Amino acid sequence: MALLLCLVGMTAALAHGCLHCHSNFSEKFSFYRHHVNLKSWWLGDIPVSGALLTDWSDDTVKELHLTIPAEITWEKLDQVARAVYQRMDQLYQGKMYFPGYFPNELRNIFREQVQLLQNAIIESRIDCQRHCGIFQYETISCSNCTNSHVVCFGYNCESSEQWKSAVQGLLNYINNWHKQDTSMSLVSPAFRCLESRRLDNLTLEDAVECFKKH
Repeated sequence: MALLLCLVGMTAALAHGCLHCHSNFSEKFSFYRHHVNLKSWWLGDIPVSGALLTDWSDDTVKELHLTIPAEITWEKLDQVARAVYQRMDQLYQGKMYFPGYFPNELRNIFREQVQLLQNAIIESRIDCQRHCGIFQYETISCSNCTNSHVVCFGYNCESSEQWKSAVQGLLNYINNWHKQDTSMSLVSPAFRCLESRRLDNLTLEDAVECFKKH
């Protein structure tokens, strides 16, 4: 279990989409779009396939369906992008396909890409629980390709001393955050279950219950 605290370090918006944020996306998909007319015996496949490729980024964002922000690490984005490019390159190596085959294969690759992105985004959040206390990792936003970093709280503490230190670190982080922006809703008087004077008696279950309520 991990508590997402904040998202900071935003930069200027560049584009929309997940794969669109990858450095090779423009070159790769420009090639795919310009060579789509050579991939099917049936002329009807060409506009359908072209539309799939043109709307790839926007459709990706629509299909993610995540309850957490769509933010992915650069490493995982690169892994997904390489997997997608490999599948696309293999598809384009073939000669002309029979009617309907090429756009169907594009849809299959698109769905596989969405699943890969979903898994990568969720795995990044789950990885937080392998740490004890405040942890930060660099990400890129799939909605606008901005650089950011996610700060989360991991519960994987091996001793009561580590747990006390982790909670104290959380309190310090919240206090510093509150000083920077007093409008942040996470900082609430109701977080008295995490006050320093009660750390000795604070258990993991207590903290989790506190976070759930607020």
